[in-house]
Amino acid sequence: MRQGQIIRVSGPLVIAANCFGAKMYDMARVGHLGLIGEIIELKGDLAYIQVYEDTTGLGPDEPVLLTDQPLSVELGPGLLGTIYDGIQRPLDLILAKEGNFVTRGIEVPALDREKLWKFEPLISSGAEVKSGDILGIVKETPLILHKIMVPFPIEGQVSEIKEGEFKITETIAIILTKSGPVPITLAQTWPIRKQRPVSRRLMPDELLITGQRVLDTLFPLAKGGTACVPGPFGSGKTVVQHQLAKWSDAQIIVFVACGERGNEVADLLLSFPELKDPLTGRPLMERTVIIANTSNMPVAAREASIYTGMTIAEYFRDMGYSVALMADSTSRWAEALREISGRMEEMPGEEGYPAYLASRIAEFYERAGKVICLGSDKRIGALSVIGAVSPPGGDLSDPVVQATLKVVKVFWALDDRLANMRHFPAINWLLSYSLYAENLKPYYQSKVAEDYPDLRQEALQLLEEEAELLEIARLVGIESLSLRERLILETARSLREDFLHQNAFHLEDTYSSMRKQYLMLRNILHFHHLGLRALEAGIELEAILSLRVKEKIALMKYEPEEANLLDLYLNIDREFKELGASQPKEVVHV
Repeated sequence: MRQGQIIRVSGPLVIAANCFGAKMYDMARVGHLGLIGEIIELKGDLAYIQVYEDTTGLGPDEPVLLTDQPLSVELGPGLLGTIYDGIQRPLDLILAKEGNFVTRGIEVPALDREKLWKFEPLISSGAEVKSGDILGIVKETPLILHKIMVPFPIEGQVSEIKEGEFKITETIAIILTKSGPVPITLAQTWPIRKQRPVSRRLMPDELLITGQRVLDTLFPLAKGGTACVPGPFGSGKTVVQHQLAKWSDAQIIVFVACGERGNEVADLLLSFPELKDPLTGRPLMERTVIIANTSNMPVAAREASIYTGMTIAEYFRDMGYSVALMADSTSRWAEALREISGRMEEMPGEEGYPAYLASRIAEFYERAGKVICLGSDKRIGALSVIGAVSPPGGDLSDPVVQATLKVVKVFWALDDRLANMRHFPAINWLLSYSLYAENLKPYYQSKVAEDYPDLRQEALQLLEEEAELLEIARLVGIESLSLRERLILETARSLREDFLHQNAFHLEDTYSSMRKQYLMLRNILHFHHLGLRALEAGIELEAILSLRVKEKIALMKYEPEEANLLDLYLNIDREFKELGASQPKEVVHV
């Protein structure tokens, strides 16, 4: 390897001379300790290196080894269930080897070199293959079959393929290409900053079911879509991310803790191994990869962790799986960009962030999508990206929030006022939106119920009307509102408290199926429709609101049986009929 020399150290930025022939985003080994770094700018023979480890004690004239290889990740069996740091070093191996602290310059393989994996070929010798074709499978965990694909850009004829148990470095097949035979192993590498190629991109048109009513019903995210979750400290960003990781119907979860506080990441690491997959009862970690890059780790490593997580997620998407990537939080990544940009003395943009902040954020989110993967079988994969943003004081005009909103299609606005009122998830229904709602209409109508989109629209309208009516009531008093308007306020309150409010720590309420969400919403709006008719028939508002069925509506969220929700619909009918028969008919103004 060629060698340069350090001439300047400025925090995580190292400038090295004599780096002729170096390329952008190549990996470098910095100093006597061999710290991992990445070249982010070149000027003549000078290389500006972003170091992903602590540079304390690093000094001029120390060597810089140029690897001539881009910073890459290892992809293969053994990823699932592993907890990595930002540059894909397994933390459990570091713990066993060095103790509780990550030793600078430590080298540990990302994938276990000694473990044997049982490989079952799906094709035979003589077959013509191209990039992305599946050669065979490895049962990585009881939940996931790991598909061994032909690496890009290899294509040709399979001259040999083996069956049996292999280490990830052993040859399992040989492909004859135009440039000669190429050995294939269970593992492959891929540069983290380069998108993995796909055959074709598709329009996201299938709902990513999360089990969170405010998300699935009001502000849905499509599989292959992008979402932004901004909010101030204490508003529940991390809990929302954890709920999505636990309950969403994505087959693979990649959780990137990008500079979050150590105690939050520790909670994640303690809770996830104990969680069960709701569909199979197996440990959730068997379909999860965690990148744990806490706030007390080197700042620059936040950038690597974002791209490491994205590349791993793309790899599983290419197998034809639905993958959800949680990034918590991209604000910490932006802060790392700001620090490096400042140390490189670049012209700052808004609030000191680099001028290229928006393009970096766009590049990241644009790697999401629903795609036809490379390969002859035209399999479909989806990569959904949910990024938490932590603007100072919850200020949504923050440059990171605004740059994110330009590229994402779903906006879940967390509100500290709702959090203070103990309304969780604290997602503000007046500020949030989803641009996938129209695309998902056919999905709702075919998979849930024909009238579901109409009920959703009516619920949103009632919540908006409530905000206007409450403003009027504050000015002139609630007595000035008509009976119809008071019923709207009561229905909106029921929507907020009985439908949108959800307890993440309650056994029944933590997750709601789409069918349950539909039945709950239908019951609330059915009561509203019958209430309006009753008012027109001259029945007192107090009599309507004192019906016994109101209490049952409030307890719907804790009801495990679908049949009881169907019975409740009939009970609402029955009680209104009894009310109509018992009240004198007197027309009142509504």
